[in-house]
Amino acid sequence: MTGLLIGLIVVLAVAVGGLIARQRSDARRRPEAAPAAGARRILFPFVASALSGRALDAALRLARAEEATLMPVFLARVPMHLPIDAPLPRQAGIAIPLQEAIEQRANAFGIPVDSRIERGRTYRHALRRMIADEHFERIVVAAATREHPGLHADDVAWLLDNAPGEIVVLRPSAQDPIVPSAPRAARRLAGPPAASPREHAALTL
Repeated sequence: MTGLLIGLIVVLAVAVGGLIARQRSDARRRPEAAPAAGARRILFPFVASALSGRALDAALRLARAEEATLMPVFLARVPMHLPIDAPLPRQAGIAIPLQEAIEQRANAFGIPVDSRIERGRTYRHALRRMIADEHFERIVVAAATREHPGLHADDVAWLLDNAPGEIVVLRPSAQDPIVPSAPRAARRLAGPPAASPREHAALTL
């Protein structure tokens, strides 16, 4: 009886060992899961007064090709005499319609958008905070020209030296900017209808 029990235990042990070995072999042969769609992120920093349509279209094409999320980041400059988190209603009135314009164009191509507002004493300071806080694989940015606002050459050079990932720099033309709609911005700042949580945060920059 004892010999039969020992034999049964040995058989069970061999069977379990074989099952574990087969599972390990299958796991080694199984391909790794593909990353979820939209896991990649493309930062698109922009500044007040106007938005480069050419740079935005380039960012949208890359996001569509890579199945990435577009992250538009409005760079808000906070004067030195104000606290870094002080309300900035004038810049909020610019940021909101520009972010809406980006989201409308992105929605037309089925590209997810995750908008941000980054504060700084200068654009470079805001850029430094942006790259420290966000995870991304690529940055698309418009450089400043005589006709169009954007990041100046020194800030672009700093970004190239300090930001991780790939960086695409475009020079916009005079016919390029998307200008915010003043009446719509005024309605947003006036009060009702109630703003969404994201817009409320922007209004209290």
